[in-house]
Amino acid sequence: MRIFKPHFLLFLVGLVFACQSPNSPVDTDIRRTIIGDEKSFYHIDFENYPANRKSLPIGVFDSGTGGLTVLKAIVNFDEYGGESHALGADGVQDFAGESFIYLGDQANMPYGNYSNAGKVDLLKEHIIKDAQFLLGNKYYTGPEDSVYQSDKDPVKAIVVACNTATAYGKSDLDDFLQMAHSDVKVIGVIDAGVRGALELFGQDENGIVGVLATAGTVASKGYKSALDKYIKELGYTGHIEVFDQGGVGIAEAVDEDANYFVRGLKTPRESYKGPDLSGDLKIDKTLLDIYNFDYDAGKMLCDAASADDCSIMQINDAENYVRYHLVTLLEKIRKSESSNQLKTIILGCTHYPYLTEEISKVLTELYNYQNQEGQLIYRSYMVEHITLVDPAVNTARELFAHLQESALFSETNRIENSEFYISVPNQTNQHIQTDKQGNFTYDYKYGRQAGQNQEFVKVVPFSKKNISSDILERFKQQIPNVYELMVKFNETNPKAEYLSPFDKIQ
Repeated sequence: MRIFKPHFLLFLVGLVFACQSPNSPVDTDIRRTIIGDEKSFYHIDFENYPANRKSLPIGVFDSGTGGLTVLKAIVNFDEYGGESHALGADGVQDFAGESFIYLGDQANMPYGNYSNAGKVDLLKEHIIKDAQFLLGNKYYTGPEDSVYQSDKDPVKAIVVACNTATAYGKSDLDDFLQMAHSDVKVIGVIDAGVRGALELFGQDENGIVGVLATAGTVASKGYKSALDKYIKELGYTGHIEVFDQGGVGIAEAVDEDANYFVRGLKTPRESYKGPDLSGDLKIDKTLLDIYNFDYDAGKMLCDAASADDCSIMQINDAENYVRYHLVTLLEKIRKSESSNQLKTIILGCTHYPYLTEEISKVLTELYNYQNQEGQLIYRSYMVEHITLVDPAVNTARELFAHLQESALFSETNRIENSEFYISVPNQTNQHIQTDKQGNFTYDYKYGRQAGQNQEFVKVVPFSKKNISSDILERFKQQIPNVYELMVKFNETNPKAEYLSPFDKIQ
């Protein structure tokens, strides 16, 4: 383990930032602090960053636990073989000799809402702090600890396993590392997803690419811009249209954000932020038959006994959020009167691969849906079997190529040494505001200002205290190889008394 030595670059970095646009508030604060303020908690001594980077782990971060689906694709990746890394699977995981450090910024999620709240500068600050954690050496063993540990390894590459963070922050991270004179590579998921979708089309084929992403990713136009770019660069001559849908509530339900999902709730609540019967995210009562919501066990919350009589209606289930957003997407396509068919949907949020079965099921229902007149109202706008594109596999390919081209494959690491961290509200910071469950209130989360240089959160190891048993069970079932790495880290963590043992896969 390595503890960094202090150095001072404040004057030089100040000159660099003085030339930045006045519309870049993050540039004038957290980046300068990290690079030049040796007294700051966030400071990193880039001049003395480890020279032997082969032995370092690979960093992966997301706004929550959704990025673990990207890590799953990396962990399971097997497209090359042997010491020469020749093309061709050999039954051995290609990254088996690497270790990973994962960060889920759970306390500040969902990232997709910051743009709507007018807080893109705050979002960018979160993203840079995520990278700072991976590049740095500090963490807390538990939320109650007042003293941080400084024996975490820095990383040799960073995977941004979050579409919103890639859309809004990757270029900022690249600029930041350039300013720090660091050649640590940053790999994002958007370009990888776009390439995966276009591979399904012939060079002169017509069709529709759907993008299901967070509201922030959609607002950034990250996928549309990347699709336009690669359609032109790769010489596609067909008419390929792009329709996107901001899936507000899907990722939040997966991560059990109380503003969108509360287990066991039976009646509507005031703090709800998802689609309802009014506002921009409107549940259209005329489409209730098409949504085909599941009303059992509080999965939909209503103030009346019958859905038709509801004056308040709230979604309280991940699959019901999927139903709302897929119907909304198909309605956009239908009303556009496009002559093309939806051929593929890019899962533009790392949480969505957890719900591929549900998404495929709903798409099949919509393909076969008949109105009262017996008309198949969506069939002419969809192919029968729509391909769901998970950008994670293409991201793994890009990471492999980078390690190979840069001669950074480890000769000493093992994947069993991977580490898993999550952010929690910093209760020792008197300025934060939390609810009864100890989470940031919605108004505080999106009401803060960038540039305060505060420790809003503490980053601590994964444990049963910060990840629910239901989410852990989902990990066991859907990302078993990654879950086994979590169990190993949980068992070997030096503060074992804080961690309740994760259940092993039988």
